[in-house]
Amino acid sequence: MSASALTALAAAALAVVTAASATTQPVPVTVTARVETPAVYDDEAGGNANADDPAVWVDPARPGRSIVIGTLKEAGLDVYGLDGRRLQHIAAPPAPGEDAAPGRFNNVDIVYGFELAGRKTDLALVSDRGRDRVRAYAIDPAAVAAGRPPLRDVTAAGVAPVFAADESEVDEQHTTYGLAAYSDDDDAYVVVSRRAETSLRLLELVDRGGRVGYRTKDTLDLPASFTLPDGTSWRPCADPGERPQVEGMAVDQEEHVLYAAQEAIGLWRVELDDAEFEKPELLDRVREYGTPWTYDSAEEECVVDTAHDPGFGGEHLSADAEGVTVYHAADGAGYVLASSQGDNTFAAYDRRGDNAYLGSFAIGDGAATDGVQHSDGSTVVNVPLGRNFPRGLLITHDGEAAPADGERESTNFKFTPWESVARAFPRPLLVDTESFDPRDTD
Repeated sequence: MSASALTALAAAALAVVTAASATTQPVPVTVTARVETPAVYDDEAGGNANADDPAVWVDPARPGRSIVIGTLKEAGLDVYGLDGRRLQHIAAPPAPGEDAAPGRFNNVDIVYGFELAGRKTDLALVSDRGRDRVRAYAIDPAAVAAGRPPLRDVTAAGVAPVFAADESEVDEQHTTYGLAAYSDDDDAYVVVSRRAETSLRLLELVDRGGRVGYRTKDTLDLPASFTLPDGTSWRPCADPGERPQVEGMAVDQEEHVLYAAQEAIGLWRVELDDAEFEKPELLDRVREYGTPWTYDSAEEECVVDTAHDPGFGGEHLSADAEGVTVYHAADGAGYVLASSQGDNTFAAYDRRGDNAYLGSFAIGDGAATDGVQHSDGSTVVNVPLGRNFPRGLLITHDGEAAPADGERESTNFKFTPWESVARAFPRPLLVDTESFDPRDTD
């Protein structure tokens, strides 16, 4: 969604949250981050860097040496150590022509042990919104151990656009947006969403002469309009020519269930069976769901009519619903976490059964870092990651990194010990460092 539309929705969301918290909603618990990455700046001097989505590669030999990969949109990728220090920068691909869009990296995820040129290879997979491709980067454990740049581009030459029919359609930018990866036996897949559309596409990774390509396995179109309980039809606020998109997604690596946040709608659950999408289930709605709105063409923004909210929305997410991640624990236990961007919190749902809501948390200002606002992407790891994160790690994008540098827009990533989140809840969440290995999901 555009920044102007998001601003209008966020203001409305805060008003709704205030009213809700005064009645039935528990106050979100607050935790603090331990580490942050260097701030990046979305201006010419900063290389138009805008942090968005993180992923963690777990080092099999020394987990404390694991790395974090973060997307920076037009500026490409950064690679960090667990101390937040930048280890490598990878630029997004340049525009292929004068009138074409350059690469723009939106989301990132990890696949372990993909067989490439006869060798098991760990991959960082990236959605390139600018060029409508999925990019693949091999992760070199020896380079990590030696302190050398560990990522190498292994995208097959000539990979086709994921959604666009041709290059001219790519430049319309209804392109690859969100991304989540998973493995099934010896096969590896990515689910990608489409910017300004409701489409999801399931791709299978393939080895093309020692480099990574992909082929389409299935496509799912989520709804763009909804019939409300009073029988009226409603579609969410959007800029002209755009439909309610999905960005934040994660796959339950053991159950093969996709959780997808449709920004102005809510959180979907979609089972993945035999490389096909099953029927989607809307497990939670944003607070603004069903609220009437108008579009102010002069200001180029949506105006949400909160005074006439019919009360059909949810209670736990404020638009936009964004970054999604899954915490795996024993016997199907664990949690689905979703960013409630409109009120700067994160909602936690049970991984089991009907995904019951368990509570919300915020990441506030602490001694080492500032808090987290307007969070897009996130990822959680249950396994021990060395001395600093011996009981797991949650990484979140921060849309307002502080201290500010004048009027420059700054963003970064925050690292929070998982046990800090788990123990903050009145009924503590699980801390299970042994029952799930992200390297072995079969």
